[in-house]
Amino acid sequence: MSNMLVNERDQEFLLFEQLDIEKLFQMESFKDFTKDDVLMMLNEAKKMAVNEILPTYAQGDKEGCHIQDGKVTVPKCFREPYRKYVEAGWLCPTQPPEVGGQGMPVLMATANLEHCYAANFAFLMYPGLTHGAAGLIQHHGTEELKNKYMYKMYAGQWTGTMCLTEAGAGTDVGALKTTAKRLPDGTFSITGSKIFISCGDHDLAENIIHPVLARIEGDPAGTGGISIFIVPKYRVNEDGSVGELNDVHTGNIEHKMGIKGSATCTLNFGDEGKCIGELLGKEREGMRIMFQMMNEARVEVGMQALGHASAALEHSIAYAKERIQSAPVWEMKNPDAKAVPIIQHPDVRRDLLWMKAHVEGIRALNYFTAYCMDMAKAKPEERDKWQGLVELLTPVCKAYSSDKAMEVCSKAIDVYGGYGYCQEYPVEQYMRDCKIACIYEGTNGVQALDLVGRKLGQSKGINTMNMFGEIAATVARAKGIPELAPYGVRLEEAYNAMVDLTLTLAQLGKSSSFLIPILNASPYLDLFGDLLVGHFLLQSAAVAAEKLKAIYLENGAEESKGKQRALVHSNGDVAYYTGKIAAAKFFAVEILCTIKARCEAIKTEEKIPIEMADESFTC
Repeated sequence: MSNMLVNERDQEFLLFEQLDIEKLFQMESFKDFTKDDVLMMLNEAKKMAVNEILPTYAQGDKEGCHIQDGKVTVPKCFREPYRKYVEAGWLCPTQPPEVGGQGMPVLMATANLEHCYAANFAFLMYPGLTHGAAGLIQHHGTEELKNKYMYKMYAGQWTGTMCLTEAGAGTDVGALKTTAKRLPDGTFSITGSKIFISCGDHDLAENIIHPVLARIEGDPAGTGGISIFIVPKYRVNEDGSVGELNDVHTGNIEHKMGIKGSATCTLNFGDEGKCIGELLGKEREGMRIMFQMMNEARVEVGMQALGHASAALEHSIAYAKERIQSAPVWEMKNPDAKAVPIIQHPDVRRDLLWMKAHVEGIRALNYFTAYCMDMAKAKPEERDKWQGLVELLTPVCKAYSSDKAMEVCSKAIDVYGGYGYCQEYPVEQYMRDCKIACIYEGTNGVQALDLVGRKLGQSKGINTMNMFGEIAATVARAKGIPELAPYGVRLEEAYNAMVDLTLTLAQLGKSSSFLIPILNASPYLDLFGDLLVGHFLLQSAAVAAEKLKAIYLENGAEESKGKQRALVHSNGDVAYYTGKIAAAKFFAVEILCTIKARCEAIKTEEKIPIEMADESFTC
């Protein structure tokens, strides 16, 4: 089932057959939800995405954002969909009812919002950042701050941002220059500038609430001396209404390659010495607090990437079925042969299957991470296990999903040929919009360093071993199914190689060769992502094989390959399950087979990029 954005059948398979979301509904935290609720909300999300958000995609890109006299306007087509989006409750569905949410499982919300991510992520950034900023106040703010800001943010009446980056302190946040000076009433005077602030200024809401990282005068240098402050664009009167401008000014907006409907701003705080901020949490805990929003945003970026890749795949399949060009290769010597849809050409079919396998794999990766979040909440006695998996998988969701989504979007352009490079079709915009996912919220190189330098060894390596345990279970399951056994062996070889490499990097990190893990952090993350996707795809293939066996038995086709092939053309479930198995097999022989050799390459401990002189990079 395709709506040109998301394969709904694959969503339902993941939710009900692979991850079994209904188990969550047996737990106290989510006992009020049912399968019917999931299906109803998926349908509502699809309608919101297709009817309201999707029409803004090309128009928002064409119109972009504009600044005049220091005021920023967003594409006009965003305004009505934004109103409908927040009124329908999509801004904070996972939050408890008392703050305006529905208490929905994260997995359920993730599936719902995939439609919207695929429809126009530039639009989704406004409510998405608002949700993250409001969440900081919810978890770290006083009751006064919550009453003053949080409820209106969760209602979409006010929006939020995330203000970290400065011109001289990009990834090196600890080098920031923004300062906070204590005032007699307990507030702070904020002075400084932030750059690349997504949705930093706009005309969608009456106020914008900025969480701002700054150093209180006298506090130590580095990240340990940073605090975080709530800085509204407009001050808030005692009755809760919007007051005077809070000396927050927009210096400019960036003219970007993609996501042009999202206003990326330079914000200047305190040019006139009148910018007031309120401390969030405790002093010098700014980075720890902000990481809550950053990690949430990193998972969201993984979903952004999935949305672009999913839509690119769905459009490519539809185009390949309609585009008639050239006779099939087996008829190339027949002068009377008719041209066929390009989906019948081997090279196109290979690209489409590569795209399908990766899209379905990163969908499973992101959904599983959401499922872990729900399990951490629903089973407090196992919280460390499930939250540990979330911590481990977050950099992979962000980096692997975005890297592979870029390749999916590139292959989509290839499927379209010259038309794909033109604005007449949407795939060129998918690729432009997707690229930023590799860069913001911590570049993918930073995510790789986080994985190798922190996450692998977190909790004494227990989180990593728990994930490896999940993969080992899939190996055993696949090897027990005759059709999948050879591919289970491929996964096992890859798994063994990765376990060995992980242990090797841990040892090297404690030795004089400590630069080897750092130098190979990005290749390692790519390997880990491939292993995870291979695991999820084979896990899904095992489910599909069991489902197919039951269908064949019901239709008297268990012993007849001919009847089974006929059912592929007449039975939608057979076609879908067969496709799941094909994707898993293809990924195993195309990608998993390479993992051992790539691991061995890292273990050679070559330092060529480090040893080469700067002068040798160019002449």
